[in-house]
Amino acid sequence: MTTIDLGPAAAAVSAVVAGVRYEQLGAPTPCRETPVAGILDHLAGLTLAFRLAAEKAPLDGAPRASADSLPADWRTRIPAQLDALAAAWRDPAAYEGVTAAGGVEMPGEVAALVALDEVVVHGWDLAVATGQPYAVDDASAEGAMRFVASFGDDRPPGLFGPPVPVPDDAPALDRLVGATGRDPGWTPPA
Repeated sequence: MTTIDLGPAAAAVSAVVAGVRYEQLGAPTPCRETPVAGILDHLAGLTLAFRLAAEKAPLDGAPRASADSLPADWRTRIPAQLDALAAAWRDPAAYEGVTAAGGVEMPGEVAALVALDEVVVHGWDLAVATGQPYAVDDASAEGAMRFVASFGDDRPPGLFGPPVPVPDDAPALDRLVGATGRDPGWTPPA
């Protein structure tokens, strides 16, 4: 069984969270109708949900993405939860059997890929929305791409937007972002 190291992606997203300025919380993101505060709230929820999935103690319900629900301690909570998420998925037992996150049951090894995808892609959303560099490693982007590619042309409605064409020789992160329906060249509106 191969485990996934979420540590590099978690560190990259933590760096982006540290760079978010309070005046950017209402700024738009590549996720239509979800401002920066909504992406942060989603990261807070999904990091907890997928850590608990690794520990086989799933939460009920799905992580939200509500700017109105962003925890006041987001600046410290999200990095701490990212670290805990990465640590939980280092345990080989996390990959055994079935678990659940967001109310969806799945094999542990699939849940790890979903967690990686969520962290990497929403880290990118946050970075481009706030004008920050995002240095996610190719192994993390390629691991997340395995999850996205697993659907082929039969993508569940609402999971991703329509794929955005990206050259085959584009960086791994650009290919992942395009596969999830995001334009790798997205910038905030002027």
